[in-house]
Amino acid sequence: MKIESRQLKEFLLDADIASEKRIEACFKEAKKTGKKPDDILINKKIISQKDLIKLKAYILGIPFVDLKKTTISENVLKIIPEPLARKHNIVAFRKTGNDLEVAMLDPEDLQTIEFIKKKSGLKISPCLTNQESIKFILKQYQKSLEAEFGEIIKDDISGTEKLTKTKTRAKKESESDKDLKKMAEDLPIIKIVDTFLKHAILEKASDIHIEPQEKDIIVRYRIDGLLHDAMNLPKKVLPGIVARIKVLSNLRLDEHRLPQDGRFKIETEDYKISFRISVLPVFDGEKIVMRLLDESSKGLTLEALGLDGKALEIIQENIRKPNGMILITGPTGSGKTSTLYSVMDILNTPEININTIEDPIEYRMPRINQTQVKPKIGLTFASGLRTLLRQDPDVIMVGEIRDEETATLAIHAALTGHLVLSTLHTNSAAGTLPRLLDMGVESYLVASTVKVLIAQRLVRQICPDCREKYKLSQEEIKDLSKTFNLEKILDAFKSQKVIDPKIKNWSELDFFKGKGCEHCRQKGYKGRIGIFEVLEITDNIASLINKESDSDIINQEAAKEGMVSILQDGFIKAVKGITTIEEVLRVTRE
Repeated sequence: MKIESRQLKEFLLDADIASEKRIEACFKEAKKTGKKPDDILINKKIISQKDLIKLKAYILGIPFVDLKKTTISENVLKIIPEPLARKHNIVAFRKTGNDLEVAMLDPEDLQTIEFIKKKSGLKISPCLTNQESIKFILKQYQKSLEAEFGEIIKDDISGTEKLTKTKTRAKKESESDKDLKKMAEDLPIIKIVDTFLKHAILEKASDIHIEPQEKDIIVRYRIDGLLHDAMNLPKKVLPGIVARIKVLSNLRLDEHRLPQDGRFKIETEDYKISFRISVLPVFDGEKIVMRLLDESSKGLTLEALGLDGKALEIIQENIRKPNGMILITGPTGSGKTSTLYSVMDILNTPEININTIEDPIEYRMPRINQTQVKPKIGLTFASGLRTLLRQDPDVIMVGEIRDEETATLAIHAALTGHLVLSTLHTNSAAGTLPRLLDMGVESYLVASTVKVLIAQRLVRQICPDCREKYKLSQEEIKDLSKTFNLEKILDAFKSQKVIDPKIKNWSELDFFKGKGCEHCRQKGYKGRIGIFEVLEITDNIASLINKESDSDIINQEAAKEGMVSILQDGFIKAVKGITTIEEVLRVTRE
């Protein structure tokens, strides 16, 4: 089933996809560089990957199948083992008698087809498919968490019970270090921990919560900012699970009274995840929260975070300045660190020396000198920042400004020729300025050093597979008008050119929501994006800061100068069909 280059070229020309000159150039480049013609045709956007696969299927006379919404029975799916399916991008999707239909990406991979034929003893009928279909089917190899845990606990419960009953002597509640280590290395416990880690990664969870109750253990995942119950486990496996995670994180096994922090990493061909671990003693045992940090993902761009238009231009202009301060504000979990890392990724060039002082270090970034705060030994934000200033930095990132000393040092660093990036916990961009004044920083220093203030929140995005359009009812519009100036928001829509200028009232606007499907676990949402408020310190704003004006007056002036508020940005994203009004109200409600 090999397609010669000559054949492919002739069919591309017959299909009139592009000019003969462009197609010829692609094949000449492939011959010269040794690359596949397919890759060059796709990269140069002569043809999409999906259309190229369909064309190949037509040339070979074999079917093309789209499996993106197909559920395959476990018996058929597992005829091809998961490792083989992942490595060779081939899946079984239908069995009729002695015939097995398989979908694949590479029609020339005859060796894999022959191997499956010998292993299964079935007649193989190959079909071509696309990458999205393969990814969708590969996910089906993962059983539900309930089923997999149920099997582990049912099969291996006797071994676990033996371990939990090993030392029932006088000191029943505090097993020896040796016993705990033995428990952590027991096969049932390893299976249980590996299983919920694997499922959390597949579900794209940001955190795993392991919470001991009086009679059982609740395992919860935070997905798209909200916690979801994943599993209830018997209380008897708690000591083993805690010991296993402590061993992975290199923590003290025999310490049950004090909190502990650690981290470990899991690397496979598909992902590279760093786990940040926090162990906290609670009444019923030890609670564990694990933060998942995807180190395999490429750095996010500011556009991908949700910034656009004038707000994006302001940030891009000011991060190129040699000195000054850029502050990002918002509550815990609002994506401030991701924005900081995205800015540093833009600035990270060989000519620039970037130093950070963080608590904790979320992601390791090449060429950036990152320092972890360690208060126990006196390495605080303030003491670390003082040392960083002697490290010849161009850009300094301070994880968070928490006190007057750190604020003063950061301001003076910005005054003396450094670009300083940091975060503060405030509800709005304008609210940052009075907060700095409350910390004891002089108003004239704030006005002369701070360049941009960014407030942000994270909203869930509507699932693209089940998104549907609707209009607000008169009752819903009336409820919104009680809290918000709808005319002002409508003007913001028009100024940002997201709606037709002829629209005069909210009843004419289209909004969107997700009705729920298998791709989003019937939630209607999939993934998150930021909503932002970007306040540039202009001459007028600086004058108000010097007068120590309150945040309301500063906000009014910023609005006059064209600042889009965080609420307006949320509504704009709702009109664009990115998120829902309910999500915007949920995260902006103070």
